[in-house]
Amino acid sequence: MTGSIRPVGPSRFWGWVLFVVMVAALYMIFIYAPTERQMGDIQRLFYFHVGAAWNAFFAFFVVFIMSLLYLKTRSTRWDVIALSSAEIGVIFTTIVLVTGPIWGKAYWGHWWTWDPRLTTTLILWFIYVAYLVIRSSAEGENRARFAAVFGIIGFVDVPIVFLSIHWWRTIHPKVIDATGINMEPEMVITLLVSVAAFTLLYFYLLSQRVAIETTGREVSRLRDRLRTRAGL
Repeated sequence: MTGSIRPVGPSRFWGWVLFVVMVAALYMIFIYAPTERQMGDIQRLFYFHVGAAWNAFFAFFVVFIMSLLYLKTRSTRWDVIALSSAEIGVIFTTIVLVTGPIWGKAYWGHWWTWDPRLTTTLILWFIYVAYLVIRSSAEGENRARFAAVFGIIGFVDVPIVFLSIHWWRTIHPKVIDATGINMEPEMVITLLVSVAAFTLLYFYLLSQRVAIETTGREVSRLRDRLRTRAGL
């Protein structure tokens, strides 16, 4: 393996930026945005649900790109970013799978239905949990290589999830269709701010996780080097 990255965590400045944007998003979600006429306040989960879904897709796209770069260069730089992004993507997908049924209970009257969007999202969650399992079970350079291949193949499910409400009959609400965005202007603004807040959170967590993973690998290399010198 070649290549390395410096274990630099996010600056305090970006931490404060994230805090301010998150507070603004929460204010808009619970106070600024109007209450939906049919579902009431439970609809406010929508802003968390969509923000998490967008960043889950984006996180797995990063895994896809970083995996391609790793297979081409064998640089640990890309492997570290892919691993970190996959872990965050699983977290965001879990948020989607939790908020979706809560919202669906009020909208459909059931906690879970085997709707195409829900089903393909659950499959996506299993794919990237399997990705993390592969990383923990394989050894040496094979671990990163197998994970990279799996991460590339697994990304195929992302466009399937996104397009599922157009390909199959579904009860999942369509916020955007041929007529435009089916929301009040205040709701659209709130959605954009919440997506921006989740995106900033993604990058903040990614920089944190990359720094931790890089430091851990450096510590492991130093430990192995000391053991070799000590003849252990």
